[in-house]
Amino acid sequence: MTHRQLHLNAFLMNTGHHEASWRLPESDPYASVDLAHYVRLARIAERGTFDSLFLADGPQLWSSVGQRPAGALEPITLLTALATATEHIGLIATASTSYNSPYNLARKFATLDHLSGGRAGWNIVTTAGAEAARNFGLDAEPAHAERYARAAEFLDVALKLWDSWEDDAIVADKAAGVWGDDAKIHPPRHQGRFFSVEGALNVPRSPQGYPLLVQAGSSEDGKRFAARYAEAVFTAQQTIEDARAFYADLKARTVAAGRDADHVKVLPGIVPVIGSTEAEALAKERVLEDHIVHAHGVRHLERLLHLEPGTLDLDGQLPSDLPPESAIEGAKSRYTLIVELARRERLTVRQLIGRLGGGRGHLTFAGTPEQVADTIELWFESGAADGFNIMPAVLPSGLETFVDHVVPILRARGLLRTGYGDAGRTLRERYGLPRPANQHVAAPALV
Repeated sequence: MTHRQLHLNAFLMNTGHHEASWRLPESDPYASVDLAHYVRLARIAERGTFDSLFLADGPQLWSSVGQRPAGALEPITLLTALATATEHIGLIATASTSYNSPYNLARKFATLDHLSGGRAGWNIVTTAGAEAARNFGLDAEPAHAERYARAAEFLDVALKLWDSWEDDAIVADKAAGVWGDDAKIHPPRHQGRFFSVEGALNVPRSPQGYPLLVQAGSSEDGKRFAARYAEAVFTAQQTIEDARAFYADLKARTVAAGRDADHVKVLPGIVPVIGSTEAEALAKERVLEDHIVHAHGVRHLERLLHLEPGTLDLDGQLPSDLPPESAIEGAKSRYTLIVELARRERLTVRQLIGRLGGGRGHLTFAGTPEQVADTIELWFESGAADGFNIMPAVLPSGLETFVDHVVPILRARGLLRTGYGDAGRTLRERYGLPRPANQHVAAPALV
């Protein structure tokens, strides 16, 4: 029995990650704006002793509203509501460094960390795509390297803001009439290339010091950024060999950046479709694939691959002359993953759309609870993952099935906690991470 245990994160997306999930009889097509739906999902994940749940986000309409539920509630607001409906599970929100300001975002995450008792996490994204750029008055998206340079300065400013209050700045001396110690407030007075931020944050330092820092880019710029800042990395890998290579590379980069390799947790995504038999699981997968409207998939794939409309043939393979990743300014790593998947398995466009319909490039797996548990254990024990981003194809049923049938197997194998009691109270503690020291407080001298 291993002492190292899995970290599980529930990646929640309206009716499920499969693009056709909303068409099933069980699904509520209005779930994406229903608080009760998300409360139910959060409580299911908490029953399964997941470390955290995660909400993706972007400052643009993600897809054609004809294709799938496209509305998305603002995640920090939604997670604040979920904080009052749960007790233990971590709450991770996506927020962009390209289209936010450090002061406002640092304040929002500090607030969520206070209100949740230390359960906040930030999935840091740089936001690719011309659509988002045009929503903020830009003619085109900033270059890939430029977005990451801005993100690095954004994080540096946010860290200064979260540390602008020392932990014991609040004195609360009623007799003396002194509420706080001004000497323990440290305005950033930051002047940089992208940001100018003068004053201290107007929220005291939060229970975790600052939220768990999560990152999801797998490009070269993304991995350099993760090695410097990230404490958890959400990644998409199609094969265990690619996952092992990514895991080893990121851990090595983290050490080279002067950090402990165990202080960054690597969580690939998996989209499980679970049946009591393998045949039942495969039948569920076929039902979902049969509900895909391929015209939507073609348009989306042409945009992602930077192709002119009408280029792709459903029953043909991808063109042989696609541009290399170096020529892509958008989501570089996802572009490469999709092209390599299509080339490696010689998929037609129709087959590729079917594969992407479930997980947009993440690993999809149809099988019994034991087979799903076997796959998770193999990746975990083989140096490919510290845990997984669980991405149910259909919600809430897919998450309920995972918690009711896969979680008990993982617990019986000693891979997953049976309760939250000894795992610590904050999200950082659940991930086995130390609370960061305030940069303005000198470390105690060694005796």
